[in-house]
Amino acid sequence: MTAKPLTFMFADDGTVPNNPALPLVIYRGAVDVAAARDPESALEQLFMANGWGHGLWRNGILPYTHFHSTTHETLGIARGSARVRFGGAQGEEIEMQAGDVAVLPAGTGHQRLSDTTGLSVVGGYPAQGRFDVFRSGASERAQALQNIPQVPLPESDPLFGDDGPLLTLWRAKD
Repeated sequence: MTAKPLTFMFADDGTVPNNPALPLVIYRGAVDVAAARDPESALEQLFMANGWGHGLWRNGILPYTHFHSTTHETLGIARGSARVRFGGAQGEEIEMQAGDVAVLPAGTGHQRLSDTTGLSVVGGYPAQGRFDVFRSGASERAQALQNIPQVPLPESDPLFGDDGPLLTLWRAKD
């Protein structure tokens, strides 16, 4: 795994609020999915063990820009790869590979632009959040802008628990 996670900050672009205080965090090669018989289960077990097992799901990433205003989200690539745009139309296009994990603070836009056959993603949320989905430019934007700063910081890193880099990166912004 990369020793230092990658971080990205995105400004509100008028349609996607993003998060004004917390960066998107990407851990490259975080999980050795090639060694796992069932990489989806390996990611689920890891997220659950570290307090990010609320609302676990298996699927892909939606093909339109969307964000969550009431919770943070983690996305683990179990199989395949996907080109994902984070941060809305003015954001960053990032190639996510099997074994990569992204941690999105509330408000961060994300959209799958392309993927390989067999893409499998595991997602989860910290226990403190409530799940919602807004599309970019949603009529509920005013509510989303009120919700985002109210989302509590997670108590743990989805990969490393109480000692993970996420806690330092996000608490420094607190």
